[in-house]
Amino acid sequence: MNTDEKRIRKAFKEKNWNAIKTSDSWQIFKIMSEFVEGFETMAKIGPCVSIFGSARTKPDNKYYKQAEEIGYLLTQKGYGVITGGGPGIMEAANKGAKRGEGKSVGLNIELPFEQSHNEFIDQDKILNFDYFFVRKVMFIKYAQGFIVLPGGVGTLDELFEAITLIQTCKIGKFPIVLVGGAYWEGMLDWIKETMLGEENNISYDDMELINIVNTPKEAVEIIEDFYKEFTLKPNF
Repeated sequence: MNTDEKRIRKAFKEKNWNAIKTSDSWQIFKIMSEFVEGFETMAKIGPCVSIFGSARTKPDNKYYKQAEEIGYLLTQKGYGVITGGGPGIMEAANKGAKRGEGKSVGLNIELPFEQSHNEFIDQDKILNFDYFFVRKVMFIKYAQGFIVLPGGVGTLDELFEAITLIQTCKIGKFPIVLVGGAYWEGMLDWIKETMLGEENNISYDDMELINIVNTPKEAVEIIEDFYKEFTLKPNF
């Protein structure tokens, strides 16, 4: 074993991931460790709904208040809440789940300019990730539905990831709910008129995957109505 291999093995044993990042092949073990920790933690939690939205949303914003109410209502129906663990919409949803005395999960991501996890996550349900793709697996595998509030490119990434996986039958169909019709209508009009209508790049069935609502109660009702017909189970 050469000096570099010894150094990397030592870094892996000590979970010194910055040292491991110097080698692409050894980085596999860091990725593996995130999957293992995520699977072992999330598999014990039970039925959950992932909630997405902007980290920039302030507590006085109507969507913050709606996200908090959604988190609360979901716990009253027996669901845990999964968020990205940060501020804004994520914090609001975790806050609602905590108020409802339900399970409050945070999948935090290590970023150079943000983010520390919010205070409303259960201490035994905080997970930290370096890799977005590992984190997105956890969002999807252990969620019985997605509720998406107004957000930026990260929110859109998570939304279209879910739609793509359902569209391509890589995962089973589950409810996807967009909250705030006024926020989403421009994007949806373009999808219908251009992507679907003019260019025929998607099918009409793809549009059926998305539900638009304006209130927390409506959002939670869509999740509830779906599972009156289908069995709760992991997505893959």
